[in-house]
Amino acid sequence: MKRIFFALAFLLPLPLASANADTGLTQLSIPAPHHGRSMEVGIMFPSDGGTEATFGENPVFYGIPVHKNAKPVAGKHALVLLSHGWGGNYARLGWLGAGLAEKGAIVVAVNHPNSTTGDLNKTSGQNHWTRAQDLSLALDHVLNDPAFARYIDTTRIYAAGFSYGGWTALSLAGLKGRAEGYGPYCKAAGDGSAHCRELKNMGIKISETDTEKWHLSYKDSRIAAAAAIDPALTWGLSPDDTADLNGPVLLIGLGEGKYRLAATDTSATGSNFEALFPVAKVEQIVPATHFTALGPCKPQGAAILEEEKDDPVCTDPAGTDRKVVTAQIIDLIAQHFELN
Repeated sequence: MKRIFFALAFLLPLPLASANADTGLTQLSIPAPHHGRSMEVGIMFPSDGGTEATFGENPVFYGIPVHKNAKPVAGKHALVLLSHGWGGNYARLGWLGAGLAEKGAIVVAVNHPNSTTGDLNKTSGQNHWTRAQDLSLALDHVLNDPAFARYIDTTRIYAAGFSYGGWTALSLAGLKGRAEGYGPYCKAAGDGSAHCRELKNMGIKISETDTEKWHLSYKDSRIAAAAAIDPALTWGLSPDDTADLNGPVLLIGLGEGKYRLAATDTSATGSNFEALFPVAKVEQIVPATHFTALGPCKPQGAAILEEEKDDPVCTDPAGTDRKVVTAQIIDLIAQHFELN
């Protein structure tokens, strides 16, 4: 059942079950054999103490207060795997990682090789299955890391993501891809999709990629539930593609009307994902747009991006309050995963 949340209605502070805990941050690099190189991993968790620091600060976005050289608070914690979008990085979802850590979860995020900031390959980055493999590998690592393993409740392992990362989370939960859906989406998007224009200019046709790998299942049986914020790649799916998708699924859509991104609209005719998987819980937040999920921008952020001729990721519909929207997303996902 879909409910529309008007973000400005949520102005009261949200209760945090781990309000007395700080947000710890550990950053490391692990071997990723399927990429032939290493992969950056960021782990956020409820902690007591550590060295105060700011994570993810830059001229456009505010940073997140964290504690380094910290240890998780005692006890068993749910674990959330977190996946960023196309060309993004885990720092831009730091607000979500910290928010879920404040609610008691250990959050494991990666910078996906070939589809992250400063490491964006327009061809190999389209190999969506490598992103699911990234998160499964990160999960293997943290479950065998003495610094974290004893704090993890292995019956409460979840996956969440934004945009392309939303697809990655759903893929880990059992959703299979359909390469044929890319063409219809780009045709419907027309010149409105810079991504599709780039693929066309480079002569890249998704339907001519390794469709055998594209259509396989990358389900990780350890995943108990999934949450996807504006997930990509849901166009052209068939009932067979959703047949192995189980466990509770939450879909969070951002914006409506002209502010709703067609590529990630799971109710769109070309996607029809919600009809194929009607048991999913669907929530919609307005006013907002796709990039509202990147977190609060600094006052000069939009002007900097305009000057650099970058995407207008700091520009929102009138009345949008990013702090309120992101708080609502944290609350929805925490409720879905039944965090403390």
